[in-house]
Amino acid sequence: MAEFPQVRLRRLRRTETLRRMVRETHVRPDDLIYPLFVTHGRGVKEEIPSMPGIFRFSVDRLAPEAEEIALLGIPAVILFGVPREKDEFGSSGYDPKGVVPRAIRAIKKAVPDLVVITDVCLCEYTTHGHCGVIANGEIDNDRTLPLLSKIALSHAEAGADMVAPSDMMDGRVRAIRQTLDESGFTHIPILSYAAKYASAFYGPFREAAESAPAFGDRRSHQMDPPNVREALREIEQDIIEGADIVMVKPALAYLDVIRKAREAFEHPLAAYNVSGEYAMVKAAGGRGWIDAERAALEILTAIKRAGADLIITYHAKEIAPRLS
Repeated sequence: MAEFPQVRLRRLRRTETLRRMVRETHVRPDDLIYPLFVTHGRGVKEEIPSMPGIFRFSVDRLAPEAEEIALLGIPAVILFGVPREKDEFGSSGYDPKGVVPRAIRAIKKAVPDLVVITDVCLCEYTTHGHCGVIANGEIDNDRTLPLLSKIALSHAEAGADMVAPSDMMDGRVRAIRQTLDESGFTHIPILSYAAKYASAFYGPFREAAESAPAFGDRRSHQMDPPNVREALREIEQDIIEGADIVMVKPALAYLDVIRKAREAFEHPLAAYNVSGEYAMVKAAGGRGWIDAERAALEILTAIKRAGADLIITYHAKEIAPRLS
């Protein structure tokens, strides 16, 4: 093989146009999913202190936001509900008049082609803040499954395009798939949080969604961060149960897991660039320590390079114009 000086790898890096021509990994607006937090009340648009630029919206303020997202070329949003009332079993999560079903209807009326994905979990709707039913101080996996199925069904009935269970209960994909199919929603896909880790990077989200556990933590059901082989088992099981898209969460600290999942499975693969990852970039950028926009684009490129097809990210609106 030829060597230096005949071979000069810098030749194709000399100009931006040359770099674009040989670029191996591309992040496009079509790859992005934008999270939206929907709350009760009217006229609400309140910024989340730990997530600059991210807001809680009441349903009546969603239409302009959805229109702006669509105009940026972002194809999808994922909704998280912040209800007025909570109880032990998260019943407001499957209330057909709850914040998420009303938000779905408002968005689909304003921008019919925008894909609306909904988070399916109990943590945002329970007084204890856990992802499942509590029995004898522990999460009862099997008693939780019917409630998750009811949430997913209520979202499908409201017009959601896709449901995304994030609870990490065993068997929830099968339970939701069966409920949707029996109710005539065979066409609704499931985006499964298949490998969701018990991460320290979720803090700002829990502030935004008001979903922090009232006691204990979620390590009994979310994955242990050191494990990779277990993640592949989780993903495989969700595929067997009927997941149409599988996800790794978080993304940045788990690029190796994304890569392993990409190599092992042919299913569409999503990754969640989570709130703590976003907050770190914004905090450093706000102090002038880094170029926040450039860092965000570099992070999204790394997630895509690792193998993700889709990226849920709070950076979507600010980055999309740079990807056109």
